[in-house]
Amino acid sequence: MPQAVPLENALHRWTREGKLYEKLPDQKLRCFACGHRCQIAPGHPGICRVRFNDEGTLKVPWGYVSALQLDPIEKKPFFHVLPGSRALSFGMLGCDFHCGYCQNWVTSQSLRDPQATTDAEVMTPDRFVEQALHHEARIVTSTYNEPLITSEWAVALFKKAKVKGLVTSYVSNGNGTPEVLDYLKPWVDLYKVDLKSFRDASYRSLGGVLEHVTDTLRRLYGMGFWVEVVTLVIPGFNDSPEELKDMAQFLASVSFDIPWHVTAFHKDYKMTDPDNTTARDLVKAAEIGAAAGLRYVYAGNLPGKVGPWENTHCPTCKTSLIERYGFEILANRLKKGGCPKCAHKIPGVWNVHAPRR
Repeated sequence: MPQAVPLENALHRWTREGKLYEKLPDQKLRCFACGHRCQIAPGHPGICRVRFNDEGTLKVPWGYVSALQLDPIEKKPFFHVLPGSRALSFGMLGCDFHCGYCQNWVTSQSLRDPQATTDAEVMTPDRFVEQALHHEARIVTSTYNEPLITSEWAVALFKKAKVKGLVTSYVSNGNGTPEVLDYLKPWVDLYKVDLKSFRDASYRSLGGVLEHVTDTLRRLYGMGFWVEVVTLVIPGFNDSPEELKDMAQFLASVSFDIPWHVTAFHKDYKMTDPDNTTARDLVKAAEIGAAAGLRYVYAGNLPGKVGPWENTHCPTCKTSLIERYGFEILANRLKKGGCPKCAHKIPGVWNVHAPRR
């Protein structure tokens, strides 16, 4: 079994020189891993707290995981990727945002919040891939913290994973840069973005900038990543019909075929004032997405309560193609990636050879 080590030792023992940076005068450097593009003085970390300047060299996390979990791919959520398959998901530590409702705050906020206590354990790329194959996963995923800030490590794992035929994916806040997306493109197949709001003031309250996320979404789609988008619908924060319409229209301007998942908020971490999202709230949000022309809109994480919005339908003839209950696939009628009735091709990642052991 991997050796568990205390969190306080992880950053000191498990780092390596990063690739996503440039050197500046006076041993300063600029990091390109996320949209903050931090200029970091010697002896200091970036906003994420895990990438730091060691005498003019950028050191980044390497050689460990702080979370490792086997999940259905629908939990990520990717609904247009190998339905019913398993994803081996890993996380590291840290984040470039500080969302008060974070459901993974124990890992993402571990370097900001003394209440977030967790451990890290040694991992190698070969061992990670062995575990994925052992558990018959078809996909591997960087998630649980913000994957952009640990991209060098993710690429090291994904290089080994792709040799074995595994599909690779990011579950991310989308606060990217052109440099990091160019770096990831050969190694990352799928990219899920959390579109948290469509108001810049709201994004800034979380530690981000709306334009950085919208730019990243356009770039991801244009570069050929398979993209799905999730919006956690939070009462009083981002659930007005006007804001949801703005989100939907933006996504439609990128592509009508981008799947949009609207999911239910529940009280968590530091955000305990808003009411939990109701099924009716999700249905209203989904209807707004469909009215904007999005062909694949899903209301998630309230199984059995949102009617047809858990399922995939043919946009041409309305045939029910994939039926779901939560993360469970009840029926999959796709035929060679298309509708069996009218042959309309459904965008997604449907036909991938099984991994090689």
